Amino acid sequence: METGRATQPVAETTWPSKRVYAMAAICLLVGTAIGYLLHISQPPIPPPSPANEARVQINTPLNNSQPNSTSSTLRGHMPSLDEMKQLADKKAMPLLEKLKSDSNNIELLNQVGYIYQSAHQFKLAADYYSKALQVKPKNVAIRTEMATCLYYSGDVDGALGQLQQALNYDPNNANSLFNLGMIKWRGKHDNKGAEMAWKQLLKTNPQLSAERKADVQKRLDEVRMQNKN
Repeated sequence: METGRATQPVAETTWPSKRVYAMAAICLLVGTAIGYLLHISQPPIPPPSPANEARVQINTPLNNSQPNSTSSTLRGHMPSLDEMKQLADKKAMPLLEKLKSDSNNIELLNQVGYIYQSAHQFKLAADYYSKALQVKPKNVAIRTEMATCLYYSGDVDGALGQLQQALNYDPNNANSLFNLGMIKWRGKHDNKGAEMAWKQLLKTNPQLSAERKADVQKRLDEVRMQNKN
């Protein structure tokens, strides 16, 4: 299976995590994480939101710290989406320069997409993921990230379409199945569809830790109870 994030990530600086976590809580469309089970292919970009923090803590922060000039501008107040975009633009700038001469570089496109996703610029992130998928359409990890961005942008049907396509390439992909269940449950109120996705997830992914299995089972029990009511 192809990996989603770059295997040789460009060095990047950390986000002002506490304040961005607070902003993220406002931006989230659902009260539970999307796509957190097995994101083992990401580059070490620190998690910018509770949603990413819930993804098994796989986005390990880098050792380098954010420049004082940037962090000081955010000290003492919660960053707005515009401020978060400005930070993302600054982080993405060297990668965008490289893309000018290497526009089909999937590693660069994927990293830029993730930077903007981290800043909750979901439509912009989806654009870069889409460009990456034009190069490697069978990359399930990137397609799953694109689905997440579409969902947070309000395009529920688009998100489901991307996940279905991802599962055409990798029918038992844990992240895609988990997200499919979450979006059917929260975005479409399709409890039976969510139940089917999560049952398949548990059946076909024995490598999940006991903690992850218990979490999926808890959600599965919840939708089953709702189905009975």
